[in-house]
Amino acid sequence: MPAYQFTRLPRAVLVVAGDDRKTFLQGLISNDIAKAGADKALWAAFLTPQGKFLWDLFIVEDGETVLIDVEAATAEAFRKKMSLYKLRSKVTITASDLAVFAVFGGDGPLPAGAVADPRLAGMGGRLYAAEVPTGLAEVPLAVWDGLRFALGVPDGSRDMVVDKSLLLENGFDELGGVDFNKGCYMGQELTARTKYRGLVRKRLLPVTFDGAAPAAGSPVLAGEIEAGEMHSGGDGAGLAMLRLEHVRAGTALMCGGKGLNVTIPAWMVLPESE
Repeated sequence: MPAYQFTRLPRAVLVVAGDDRKTFLQGLISNDIAKAGADKALWAAFLTPQGKFLWDLFIVEDGETVLIDVEAATAEAFRKKMSLYKLRSKVTITASDLAVFAVFGGDGPLPAGAVADPRLAGMGGRLYAAEVPTGLAEVPLAVWDGLRFALGVPDGSRDMVVDKSLLLENGFDELGGVDFNKGCYMGQELTARTKYRGLVRKRLLPVTFDGAAPAAGSPVLAGEIEAGEMHSGGDGAGLAMLRLEHVRAGTALMCGGKGLNVTIPAWMVLPESE
């Protein structure tokens, strides 16, 4: 039976407290805060009013507070952004000393204290702790990246372009990061319109290639036509945003002088071709 391993993610944890914490968050995030629990994480996004990506978030309850797992490099910017919307809400938003660990690769129940990654069972879980987990083998972040590349799972601004990317191009529908039945939230109009009008023309997809990954942002070419761009990647694999017309046609794709092999994950539901 394979044992779980862990890696520390470049994420930070904010603590939201106060009587209005859930109502406050409900009006800001793409998912339904009622789905989060002490043993159940919620994946969601914080968008611009125009419906463009700003942050992806993992949310769990912790007693009378809510923990928000967000990219470490921009955690303080996110805290300040949320604070702008507090108005008279009874809410406090503070940093914590908790680190974010991914636990994955094992078989059976997750290690004590971990919550399942809400996107896919194959992603394992996330553990919030002030100290490094004991009893688990530590591996480089690249190992976890390899797992999510194979599964086609995005990782924040490494794969989604701030103030530009759309949720449904990045799997938020199928991976449970958006709720179309909840009340209003910032950016809802464009997100709903993208779904119901079938406006998804590109998707973030797993790609493989020989050797090192092309640089993030490198154009993907179908002949002389730009068919997308490379996003995060590692040795031999990564994720690229690709125009579906070229994927469906089976067109040969090149990026940084390397041929790309494209996979459509089993969980992904592509719109019908026009």
